[in-house]
Amino acid sequence: MPRFSDTSLQNSKPSVDRKNRKKNVKNIKRTNDPAALEMLDYTIENNIITAFDRWSAQQPQCAFGYQGICCRICFAGPCRIKGLEGPGSMGICGAKDYTIVARNAIRMMAGGASAHSDHGRELVEVLYHMSEGKAPDYEIRDADKLKRVAKKIGLEIEGKTDIELAKEVALAAFEDYGRHTSEGTTFLKANLCEKRIKKYEETDTMPRAIDREVVEVMHRTHVGVDADPVNLIFGGVKCSLADLTGEQISTDISDILFGTPKPVMSEANLGVIEPDKVNIILHGHNPVLSQMVVDTARELEDEAKAAGAAGIQLSGICCTGNEVLMRNGVPIATSYMAQELAIATGAIDVMCVDVQCIMPGLRNVCECFNTKLVTTMPISKIPGSYHFSFEDSKAKQSAEGIIRLAIETYKARKESGRPVQVPQFKNKLMAGFSFEALLDLFAAINPDNPIKVLTDAIIDGEITGVCALAGCNNLEAVYEKSHTDIIKELAKNDVFMVGTGCVMQAAAKQGLMNYEAVEEYAGPGLKKFIDRLYEANKDKLPDKLPLTFHMGSCVDNSRIFNLWTAMANEYGVDVPKVPFVATAPEGMSEKAVAIGTWVIASGIPCHVGAMPPLEGSNLVWSVVTCIAHDVFGGNFILETDPQVAAQKLIEAVKYRAWKLKIHMKTAEEYGTDLCQAF
Repeated sequence: MPRFSDTSLQNSKPSVDRKNRKKNVKNIKRTNDPAALEMLDYTIENNIITAFDRWSAQQPQCAFGYQGICCRICFAGPCRIKGLEGPGSMGICGAKDYTIVARNAIRMMAGGASAHSDHGRELVEVLYHMSEGKAPDYEIRDADKLKRVAKKIGLEIEGKTDIELAKEVALAAFEDYGRHTSEGTTFLKANLCEKRIKKYEETDTMPRAIDREVVEVMHRTHVGVDADPVNLIFGGVKCSLADLTGEQISTDISDILFGTPKPVMSEANLGVIEPDKVNIILHGHNPVLSQMVVDTARELEDEAKAAGAAGIQLSGICCTGNEVLMRNGVPIATSYMAQELAIATGAIDVMCVDVQCIMPGLRNVCECFNTKLVTTMPISKIPGSYHFSFEDSKAKQSAEGIIRLAIETYKARKESGRPVQVPQFKNKLMAGFSFEALLDLFAAINPDNPIKVLTDAIIDGEITGVCALAGCNNLEAVYEKSHTDIIKELAKNDVFMVGTGCVMQAAAKQGLMNYEAVEEYAGPGLKKFIDRLYEANKDKLPDKLPLTFHMGSCVDNSRIFNLWTAMANEYGVDVPKVPFVATAPEGMSEKAVAIGTWVIASGIPCHVGAMPPLEGSNLVWSVVTCIAHDVFGGNFILETDPQVAAQKLIEAVKYRAWKLKIHMKTAEEYGTDLCQAF
């Protein structure tokens, strides 16, 4: 069982039980984002249906599905667990609640692993085709990262050209997707600390190959196969660690192809939209085409001006937005749940989407405003949209076509005289904190051992520890309020925060990714730490450092994994002993389930603020909150109240820091090696 100094927080159940989680279902204005609130007034007045309306219309949602005790795996059902005893306590095949809940959960993990890893596969294919001369519009933009990755995964780098090395890295990545032996995925093992490798080998959770683990989960959850909930969950852990492999591949190869992010200034919220410009929104998760659109837009500015526009304005939503923000400073329009509200401004000429988190409902809103919805991937099409098929052999040609469509749409928008409504809310932000960029900041203070700047700040009591902010949007919570409430509470308690995905877009939109937020919300230790980093780096930074450090898109959670691994190696301990926690205040997607699972398998306590479908089985609940802690060192903290969640996270990270300090002091006092059994 996880332990905290405050014993009132030891209960693994949420502070509010399911029946008392009250929602005002008739009020669709479930957000604290002022731009979203303004647009919701507009959409309500004009009878434009968005996700906020659809959420209300879905209430009350199915209690069986909410708890995870509905099984649809075969069509003898669907079956529901309706009682504690008798035939109603089992599915037709005899599956108990714990089997059904576990099966449903690990199928979500397989879905998340598939999404992240297929994203990575697309990048591997581009790198491979580029190395063979079949993707002429791409190049290696970070040769140093290419060499570091090659060396880490065991390739010989001497005497090879960058192109030769790129091909070998791509082939090694392909091997991680379809290896036929059982030694473990290369990109994962190369980035783990030794003690985690040993743990995964002992528990048979080291993934052999990404595709193999996804297929095995689908097999073991087929009717009549695995019924043991613990065995099922451990199979899900292995699949989730395959997800981490795919994320590591995605991040590494994105950096090689498009450049490793460095600190950059930009802005966020709907106020970044400029009606007198050609407005293109880049939305989805894969940077292979969106980066090409960014590069090509610079070349077509004159065409836009010739059409009467002041220029081309690109802005981002979701993780494609994060990718082009991190590398190019492209501003963020909004995050997942408000994507339709961006269209409702009437100022968007083209929304260009690739894969993941794209609402099919976008098309209906686009029809109201003559916005062109452009799909780009063969596996992600929406009826009634334009489709520019992405092929890496002609990526620039596709990008040019998309931009010229936007210019033509702008001309029609201006000729129609249709009014636009752009909320005048936006905030300054600093992003671009890749793992390498963070180490570069630390190196200005300690060039010989950069990570020691962070680890010493915890041991010296300057900061409490580190929290990873991650996850989606979910209207089960008040949109973005849980994100911002938790960030402010952690900051007050001197927790250093890094993050990825939509949670960071919430932080950016609400002014929590700039220095003004440091002055307003940071505790004295955290402010001192951030100020010290800035003073050591001010000659090379575009502005003062922010309260929260944006590390990238969803797949870039691998950067956070690299950070806690570096901290563990510096402390000389396994990851479960590092003062590090994680939170997904509005977790929603299958990807979030996969990420959360590999986070706890890494040994990190992970809060989820929107309830996953687990409450239908006390046994499965115990596995993810208690047994997970005993075996892997991490555990889920499932808590819907953001204030309570923040306190649980603070207590968890404080407890780890206190325990580590005690054992480090003891080892120093007696001149022994640091104990590894605590």
